[in-house]
Amino acid sequence: MSFFGFGQSAELELVLSDAESRRRAEHKTEEGKKEKYFLFYDGETVSGRVTLTLKHPNKRLEHQGIKVEFIGQIELYYDRGNHHEFVSLVKDLARPGEFTQSQTFDFEFTHVEKPYESYTGQNVKLRYFLRATVSRRLNDVVKEMDIVVHTLSTYPELNSSIKMEVGIEDCLHIEFEYNKSKYHLKDVIVGKIYFLLVRIKIKHMEIDIIKRETTGTGPNVYHENDTIAKYEIMDGAPVRGESIPIRLFLAGYELTPTMRDINKKFSVRYYLNLVLIDEEERRYFKQQEVVLWRKGDIVRKSMSHQAAIASQRFEGTSSHAEARTPSQPAENNSRQ
Repeated sequence: MSFFGFGQSAELELVLSDAESRRRAEHKTEEGKKEKYFLFYDGETVSGRVTLTLKHPNKRLEHQGIKVEFIGQIELYYDRGNHHEFVSLVKDLARPGEFTQSQTFDFEFTHVEKPYESYTGQNVKLRYFLRATVSRRLNDVVKEMDIVVHTLSTYPELNSSIKMEVGIEDCLHIEFEYNKSKYHLKDVIVGKIYFLLVRIKIKHMEIDIIKRETTGTGPNVYHENDTIAKYEIMDGAPVRGESIPIRLFLAGYELTPTMRDINKKFSVRYYLNLVLIDEEERRYFKQQEVVLWRKGDIVRKSMSHQAAIASQRFEGTSSHAEARTPSQPAENNSRQ
């Protein structure tokens, strides 16, 4: 942002007042790289200082005013010319005039509302940033600093288990259960799969975690599916009456909370996709949406202990010892 030599005569610096103590969090950039940014939560105050440094103290610097802004915005990659701002706060730091020496200005945005989580996806980016601006007649000098916002949730009041069926009439009947329908980002998915009828030769079974990003509205809706994880359940042929346990740790994957209709611009949803492959390479699958949420920082027990407790609770509430007869296949079964 420098023309006519101004960029060589002065520069701006943005520094947070609690920069030394504030926690940082990794966040993915548009290029796919991970970088660390200062971490904030909804309602936290954002304060700091803007420093204008003159490289040639003997020269005057005329300006039309200095301001600092706190901005939350959504950028759709297919519509980069339009930035949709959902938070926009401004503090004027100096009236129009001139500087003959370097200056520092303090600023504070109190209890700032930050309603959404920072997100960088395939087709959309939601970012929060501070922007300091020195207004000039010919060109402005701008300095930006990105921050990351995490949204925290409490334990959901209702968190029922998921029970579903995969069926092909007279050929295959499978029931599967997951212990919950809502998981925090460090949670453990515990479940079981029951083979009630097996008359086709299945050679492989896996569970995929799929992230579906939806942007746009009406006829201009774009869907991007990204397979976050593949978890092999079985390699080989099952037999009737067999049950296979599932235990999938979410902590090792790059996940975000579920985001629904964010500012009427985009959504991010997660699905568990059960995939069966037979010896003729035919694929059978069933998808089920799960809700992901971010838990606040509390003292956590080890992941293995969490898994053991969840498994005990789940297995204690489900009993499949009695004989069953195959029912009709579920309506939403799909086959490729």
